[in-house]
Amino acid sequence: MALFYIFLFKLTQDQNDLCISCHNANRYKIELQNMMGMFISTLPYRMKLDSSWSFNELVKQVQDKCISILEHSHYPLQNILNDIHANQSNVSFLQTVFDFITRSPDIDQFSFDDVNLKPIELKQSVEIAKFDFMLTFIYNPMSNDDMLSCRIVCSHDLFEDMTVTKIV
Repeated sequence: MALFYIFLFKLTQDQNDLCISCHNANRYKIELQNMMGMFISTLPYRMKLDSSWSFNELVKQVQDKCISILEHSHYPLQNILNDIHANQSNVSFLQTVFDFITRSPDIDQFSFDDVNLKPIELKQSVEIAKFDFMLTFIYNPMSNDDMLSCRIVCSHDLFEDMTVTKIV
């Protein structure tokens, strides 16, 4: 996430007050850990960067911010927006998204009574962007290459193909 903030800092020509959104599994209670259902919440991550920070200082600041935010992850986004007197249609941080997905090694197959399920890879259409800018990292601990996959999806209304190619 620290790298993403650096990237946005450079992309926005040194704007140091940045806010992005991240998706969280939102299973903050033990009772929710094994329950089926959609619990995902959207959390704002606001950072005020100091250009004099070293990379290690930035990583520490981001780490502290993440821990602080996750401690309050049960607070609904709608309440956050109400607190800042905003609505979802005019909040820019909802359009800049960072996502980190870890593929769980124990979900290669799931059985429920007489039904056997297995995951399939869903390919997102690159023609349709849900957000203005979204960076997703995918980690697969079952992979032998110890690498992260990265996917950038941008709005064609805001980014030209050449710009996205330069970013990548």
